[in-house]
Amino acid sequence: MAGYDDLILDALARVKEIMPWDLSRSMAEGNRPLLLDVREPSEFAMLRIPGSLNAPRGVLEQSCEWDYDETLPLLAAGRDQDIVVICRSGKRSVLAADMLLRMGYSNVVSLKTGVRGWNDYEQPLEDAAGNLLHADSADELLAPKLRPEQRKPKG
Repeated sequence: MAGYDDLILDALARVKEIMPWDLSRSMAEGNRPLLLDVREPSEFAMLRIPGSLNAPRGVLEQSCEWDYDETLPLLAAGRDQDIVVICRSGKRSVLAADMLLRMGYSNVVSLKTGVRGWNDYEQPLEDAAGNLLHADSADELLAPKLRPEQRKPKG
């Protein structure tokens, strides 16, 4: 049986990853890829890379197609555009990028280390109102919040 990390390793055979500094440099040079954040809406509302678009993984496929309540026109019309898929740590984005490739998108990469790495590289993050967040505040929002019952049993 394949576990979560096994699924990610399998997808990495097909998905290219870029580092936050690569994305930052590319954007500074004037490149404007579609920044597709696949985190849940509540995560996206807390903080995000400015200019990113939210399509949660749970509705990603419908967001890519016309005639669905979840259709995102920029995404549905952009099978040939440059897309950088983003999540919190860079795992969900790999799985989402793999799905986009399977759906015929041709220029898709995943942001390795996600918004956590983007923040560690001291790149701008904003809240839902467009206010820039200080890196320390963002660190607190991005920290894992595991409850004891979510941890692997010992023994």
